[in-house]
Amino acid sequence: MSATITNKGAQATASLPAEQAENLYKKVFWRFVPFIMLCYVVAYLDRVNVGFAKLQMSQDLGFSETIFGLGAGIFFLGYFLFELPSNLIMNRVGAKLWIARIMITWGILSACFAWVQTPTQFYVLRFLLGLAEAGFYPGIILYLTYWFPSHRRAKVVATFMAAIPVSGIFGNPLSGWIMQSFHGSSGWHGWQWMFMIEAIPAILVGIAVFFVMDNSIRKAKWLTEAEKDFLEAEIRADQKDKQSPKSTAAVFKDIRIWHMCLIYFCIVMGQYGLTFWLPTLVKASGVVGDLKIGLISAIPFVCAVFAMILIGRRSDRMRERRWHLIVPALLGAVGFVVSAIAADTTVIAIAFLSLAAMGVLTCSPLFWSLPTAFLSGTGAAAGIAVINSVGNLAGFVSPFLVGWLKDTTHSNQTGMFMLAGMLVLGSIAILRTPPKMVNR
Repeated sequence: MSATITNKGAQATASLPAEQAENLYKKVFWRFVPFIMLCYVVAYLDRVNVGFAKLQMSQDLGFSETIFGLGAGIFFLGYFLFELPSNLIMNRVGAKLWIARIMITWGILSACFAWVQTPTQFYVLRFLLGLAEAGFYPGIILYLTYWFPSHRRAKVVATFMAAIPVSGIFGNPLSGWIMQSFHGSSGWHGWQWMFMIEAIPAILVGIAVFFVMDNSIRKAKWLTEAEKDFLEAEIRADQKDKQSPKSTAAVFKDIRIWHMCLIYFCIVMGQYGLTFWLPTLVKASGVVGDLKIGLISAIPFVCAVFAMILIGRRSDRMRERRWHLIVPALLGAVGFVVSAIAADTTVIAIAFLSLAAMGVLTCSPLFWSLPTAFLSGTGAAAGIAVINSVGNLAGFVSPFLVGWLKDTTHSNQTGMFMLAGMLVLGSIAILRTPPKMVNR
């Protein structure tokens, strides 16, 4: 059996035996997917380590829950404003230069948090960090569409996004250890050392981008000409029947894009509600000590890694997207509700926070199988950026609302119930998505 793709426009046929085709995709996968996963581990750690810094930072600087939640969320205002321009620039100048620029810039800004003293400084740096990082995530999602057809993409994106729980598995204990071990060294607080030390990998990995990533299949020196022809033909065939917006302006007029924005907004509400507030929720369950909180906080992320990869593979194998999203979203909602009700019982709280993590973090990679099933070309560059930027406004709303609700009600429960409700709303929106549009 062979895999054959015919490109009528070029009057050429690219063919490989099925086993060789599978081996080729494995070769592409191992060439750069683990590396971009490493990039995202570093990115996500620098984005959400502020949630761990809060354990010391709020007391040292006198920040209330509302101030902290607003500062955590302001990141996404900068992210929102620059994401679409950033993705269009990457589509023009290439991923190698643009992803490197993003990582080096955010590494420098992340280190600057060590000198924060006032809420205004905190807000400004969070906003600038959002500007710097804008375009990284949607840029990578776009980059993957250059290499993998739709029916192979859920597993790849799930592996890439496993970086989120992996950053929690290693990042939370690391952050706790740095804050506990370095506190008082050279007159600095533990949280200051944490920001400085954890910024260094972003700069180093950003430099490595120049040597690992290729802007396109055609420019990959590690592929043979026959392999390049086959991969390019597969991508052309995948894009052939897509009814994608043809311009940036058309993206804003496409109702499908706004439907995707609603779904992703609901998913991101749950995702950042979990990742920003997890250390606080673990502490509230009775766990004492920064390092111990970090170690316990890693448990939900360990569970999420296995769920993301297994469900992503199953979704690709069955070529079904909607129910593979709806079920995890509803399980995430159950996890939030029960963990809030049993907040004072450590074992039950951690068990259901793990269920919440498995649900919301599995939804994020699988979601991108929906819009990339009908987006291609310029429509993909603009559409992915618009969906991600609008959806990630939830990254501003979620931490702020959870913090404000906690200050107002003096309880974590209301915030967790709100996050559960958003996941249920997202599930309804997914159910209303036409199966033929997304099950590719």
